[in-house]
Amino acid sequence: MESQYKPDDSRFMTLTDVCKTLDVSSAIVYGLLRSGELPGIQVGPKKVWRIERSRFEEYITAQYALVRERIKHGEVE
Repeated sequence: MESQYKPDDSRFMTLTDVCKTLDVSSAIVYGLLRSGELPGIQVGPKKVWRIERSRFEEYITAQYALVRERIKHGEVE
């Protein structure tokens, strides 16, 4: 029987996944994780970052709302 698992179906994203999806550097994503703006967890003895896919989607939704508010208040160039 063939496995139905696909990498995109995983619950967690890697730092690289997030970087590629947002098309930003790892330094930017590390900053978001360390500040708590993007919720993530550190796993294992090497404390690698993992971001729950649903939390990532919530972050994106919140960013859209934030930008709409900034536009509304004339804060976007």
